[in-house]
Amino acid sequence: MKIAQYSKIGFVFCLALLGALTGCVGYVDGPRGEVYAPAPSVYAEGGVAVQDDYVYYPAYQVYYSSYRHQYVYQSGRSWVSRPAPPRVSVNVLFASPSVNVGFHDSPANHHAQIVRQYPKQWKSPGPNRDNHDNHDDHRGNDQRRN
Repeated sequence: MKIAQYSKIGFVFCLALLGALTGCVGYVDGPRGEVYAPAPSVYAEGGVAVQDDYVYYPAYQVYYSSYRHQYVYQSGRSWVSRPAPPRVSVNVLFASPSVNVGFHDSPANHHAQIVRQYPKQWKSPGPNRDNHDNHDDHRGNDQRRN
């Protein structure tokens, strides 16, 4: 008789333990999306604060930071920063119309406005079809002029 009682008690105990453990799994609401945390826009270099500056290439929707020597663009739903532009050579990119943009923080914060202001077919109104004055600052080499 005692064996039957112990079996019932053991069965109830195991059932309660199983219920308690499955209740501890928690709630999962699905996969998490990617998160973009923009990089800081001001850097201290030898005691001097340096801000990012960007040149925008509307035909390719690519930004170039001459300070960082990085191309910033949207890849799917994420923003990325890379040493080379996407899907185009540097020479072709630099031959396309471009414009200096007046912000110093992440392009992700301004992209919707910039795309409206400078659509893919945008052409510079100037005679040299270029709104910034020195392409050589960002031709992929890190040498600075003295």
